[in-house]
Amino acid sequence: MIYDVRQATIYHYASPVAHAHHVLRLTPIDRTGQRVHAAVLDIDPLPVERREGLDFFGNRITWVVLEEPHDTLTVRVAARIAVERAPTVAATPPWEEVRAAAFASADLAPNSPAHFLFSSRQVSLDPEIRDYASSSFAPGRAVLDGAVDLMNRIKAEFTYEVGATTASTTPPMSFALRRGVCQDFSHVMISGMRALGLPAAYVSGYLRTGHLPGAAQLEGADAMHAWVQVWCGDEAGWVGLDPTNGILAGDDHLVLAIGRDYADVAPLDGVIVASGGQRLEVSVQVVPVS
Repeated sequence: MIYDVRQATIYHYASPVAHAHHVLRLTPIDRTGQRVHAAVLDIDPLPVERREGLDFFGNRITWVVLEEPHDTLTVRVAARIAVERAPTVAATPPWEEVRAAAFASADLAPNSPAHFLFSSRQVSLDPEIRDYASSSFAPGRAVLDGAVDLMNRIKAEFTYEVGATTASTTPPMSFALRRGVCQDFSHVMISGMRALGLPAAYVSGYLRTGHLPGAAQLEGADAMHAWVQVWCGDEAGWVGLDPTNGILAGDDHLVLAIGRDYADVAPLDGVIVASGGQRLEVSVQVVPVS
């Protein structure tokens, strides 16, 4: 599938911002099963400084400095992306073998499972979430089977509700609520799997907007989306699972950034010099062109 992606992110400030430094993670890059034909990132007001680079996990980063007073910041992304995911390996090892292999790994490359085993800035290893996840991982069960079961339980037992949580809601909080959005469901799944010793990464990206004839609308479309990648051993590698929709990540999922949790992949953060609050608007269109 080839998609045209359009995203507009607009911050409205209660008072003019005199000075700002921002870090943007909004430019897609080529990845396994994904090729970026073109990508443009426009920023208004025009930065006085702008530089591009990659973070440790290989995500595209844009650093900008704004010195013109402004009460609105607008960031627009336009991209054309081709997606063709390889079929998921049907058979995976028992989860205990995957756990042992992950902890024995001496690989420190960015996609090594070693980086995704422990607590991180926004994902704690909570005992209650661990016990919840453990019900999906009976002794000897194939790791992907267990991960899919956990994903489906989250889909069935948690309520998708915009506004029930915020970007700073912790996994134990959203787990207790049994409600939230894609970020919360992904953090809960990651927390449970890591607490069992299984590597799990956080993925930010997009879903196809508009649904195929006869198919249900996916939760999280028309906005930025998040899902989980689970390491299933050397042969199967990383497999994407979307607990918000209860499906494997496929050709409808476009990857923007990968990290340990939301803090690693936040689309826009930084520091502003201003007083008062702010209001955020985000719109996303992901339209197939072939």
